[in-house]
Amino acid sequence: MTYQTILVDIADHVATITINRPDAMNSFTFDMVREFEHLWRALGDNDDVHCCVLRAAPGRAFSTGADVKAPREPGRQLVDLDNIWHCEDPGRYLGPKSMNCWKPVIAAVHGMAAGGAFYWLNECDIVICSDDATFFDPHVTYGMTSALEPIGMTYKMPLQDVLRMVLLGNDERVSAETARRIGIVSEVVSLDMLWPRAAELAAIVAAKPPAATAGSVKAIWQSLDLPRSVALMQSLKYCQIGNPVGIPQVDRAALMSDKAKKYTIR
Repeated sequence: MTYQTILVDIADHVATITINRPDAMNSFTFDMVREFEHLWRALGDNDDVHCCVLRAAPGRAFSTGADVKAPREPGRQLVDLDNIWHCEDPGRYLGPKSMNCWKPVIAAVHGMAAGGAFYWLNECDIVICSDDATFFDPHVTYGMTSALEPIGMTYKMPLQDVLRMVLLGNDERVSAETARRIGIVSEVVSLDMLWPRAAELAAIVAAKPPAATAGSVKAIWQSLDLPRSVALMQSLKYCQIGNPVGIPQVDRAALMSDKAKKYTIR
């Protein structure tokens, strides 16, 4: 598939995905939704990809969500309200986990991340941002119920912070430092270091055995839909499947015998 709204580069086991509609605040359209649907499935099937970086073209926004100014064409609407019983959430195609892509995904956020941008952020494994980043949800300001994106947020953020973001709408934005404090992001860097830092983290993850990283991602994310005791019982199966005994993907003895302290402290 030839992508028109996103850029994809695969090198050194890392797929770098760039949302590429800077003239429209990197908002998503019907075409972008379909392209991400295809992309996540393709990356999930590509054994050469061990990790992904999700970023957006430079400009004022990482993404402002759905493009409300896009022309409404029959059969190409983000939400088909006329066909109510078959109406579905377009955001389910934007996130990797919804598309059963279990490759680790690192998001690099700059500028504004608003509303539908959380479809991506809610399903990324590591989210970092630049110090100019702001996060907000404008739905209620425009008289729209906000439900899908904030419900996804509740798995990462405290409930009162999710509700505050939803109810204050356009009247308050979450700064980069506050986003780190409440769990939207895990690291804040300068804008010029955002993409290099995301690439650095991706390289570290991509160097790990892919059966271990993908298995861990899948086990942990799928546990969120289960009661604790059931999740723990199911997780044993992931360990049995993803921890190869006959042909390990690393030399464990060599790794354990290397006592040199090679790590960073966050």
